Amino acid sequence: MNFSAVAHMPDSRYCFCIHPGRFLFRLQTALEDGLRVVLHYQDKYIPVHFLDTRASVEMKLVARDHVHAYYEAELDIDVVCLRYYFELIDEAGERIYYSNCRFLSEPPGDIDRMYDLPQNLREVQRFEVPRWALNKVVYQIFPSRFASSKPVSDQQWYQSPIKSNVDLKGDLKGITEHLDYIRDLGVDIVYLTPIFRSNSSHKYDTIDYYTIDPGFGTTQDLIDLVEKAHAMGMKVMLDAVFNHTSPEFFAFSDLENNWENSQYRDWYYCKEKPKRPKSFGVKPNYKCFSYFGGMPKLNLENEETAQYVIDVALHWLRTARIDGWRLDVGDEVSHSFWRKFRAAVKKEFPDALIVGEVWHYAADFLQGDTWDTVMNYPFLNAVMDFVAEGKITASDFLKELGFLRGNLHTACQPLLWNLIGSHDTARALHRCGGDKQKLRVLAAMQLLLPGMPFVYYGDEVGLSGGPDPDCRRGMLWDPERKDHSLFEYYQKLIHLRKNYSCLTEGESVRQLADDATGTVMIDRGEVVLVFHGSDCEVSLPQYDGWKDLISDTVFTGTICGHRAMVLTK
Repeated sequence: MNFSAVAHMPDSRYCFCIHPGRFLFRLQTALEDGLRVVLHYQDKYIPVHFLDTRASVEMKLVARDHVHAYYEAELDIDVVCLRYYFELIDEAGERIYYSNCRFLSEPPGDIDRMYDLPQNLREVQRFEVPRWALNKVVYQIFPSRFASSKPVSDQQWYQSPIKSNVDLKGDLKGITEHLDYIRDLGVDIVYLTPIFRSNSSHKYDTIDYYTIDPGFGTTQDLIDLVEKAHAMGMKVMLDAVFNHTSPEFFAFSDLENNWENSQYRDWYYCKEKPKRPKSFGVKPNYKCFSYFGGMPKLNLENEETAQYVIDVALHWLRTARIDGWRLDVGDEVSHSFWRKFRAAVKKEFPDALIVGEVWHYAADFLQGDTWDTVMNYPFLNAVMDFVAEGKITASDFLKELGFLRGNLHTACQPLLWNLIGSHDTARALHRCGGDKQKLRVLAAMQLLLPGMPFVYYGDEVGLSGGPDPDCRRGMLWDPERKDHSLFEYYQKLIHLRKNYSCLTEGESVRQLADDATGTVMIDRGEVVLVFHGSDCEVSLPQYDGWKDLISDTVFTGTICGHRAMVLTK
């Protein structure tokens, strides 16, 4: 038994409240050990000789990654404080006990040598998320290039490749006019990249957080968009660019003009009067995003700056009734600020969804005190490596997903934004080398697995594009340019997602990976999912024990061989 792989801490990642009276316990072990794990527990304050409260439950293996296995058990309890420990049993029947971060050859007789769970404390700390958002479909829009309410020539709109600061005259009214299209696709949440006043096409360098960029429209245009979306049963989220501003933002402008006497000295990270670099690639004398002088970094540890930003967030929640914020460069801002931000937002708008942008594993932001969820870039990396680029095997793909399942808080997992592309990455179709068969497999994985599928505008009709800025081309509205069959494919996937609750609720019954054929099969209870990531032909009956479960094929993404299928039992 590999003792060094065993891990459990009585904290919000390994032991947490699901809802009052119900708790989840998690233990990590070595993948190769193949253990049985039993959770033993008892009341801390009732002596065994008075009333024996000791009990045990066998833990369930819920996930595997490349090196670890993860076990979980859920308990209903009503105590002041619970004491517990684990029993690990290997294939030879040998037993070891793990209690209070120590290994023991015998069960701990002293309850003070056990793990401690104060029930009320943990219930107060429980991770609460907006229930309305669980497993919903998100649609990302880059406003300047999605739709325009003004006449724009095809020659201007369909530029390819497109340059960084080209304005295609897209606006909020244009989005509102196309909400029927978005609803018909099956979308639940419309997410807009920044819409506040800025001199760039991307708007990630804000000049005025309280003004809609004139090119996009007015505050009333945003209100109209949100109201119409709500009437159609859809939510609207905005992009919060609070890590940095434009140099034209009032506070930074004052620093440049009145350095010695500026009241905004603590709003940014400047040790001397800021000097904007005259050319790209020159490191500024102040902190900024990615050393780019056009995006000076706000000091959100300064109380005035923090309150200003929080007031901005609350203003648009109140004024336009938006449904949440996506936090740009969220992982470069402190936990202390995001705790203040969450507390203020949730106090007034408990159902507002808070999503952080982070490109890596981010458990420290997903403990229930800062964000509700994140953009799931580890998912993007896994599906791209498996399907688009063939860098990993089917087994490796399942292990990548297993790591997230075994390490993240269960509350946030149905909210993970599962993307296959965004305004910051090359288009999914581009990364597939233009192979729409591969794109269909990616879409099936994105739309049929638990979490929040994140559809980047245009993917559903075959819009391509290389790395930023080319991934931000004008939306394909010309019927001759659209891939109508691909749109119908997306519609069908989303319809299946919404009509088979087993796709998003509960756990997988079992999973199988065939590395020889590049096939992943996932039993979700009522249906079996098949994702075929290679060019090999697959004959399903070869999977002994699975073929007897399958009674009907309700969906297939077949173009050349079986690539993505949903099979009913």
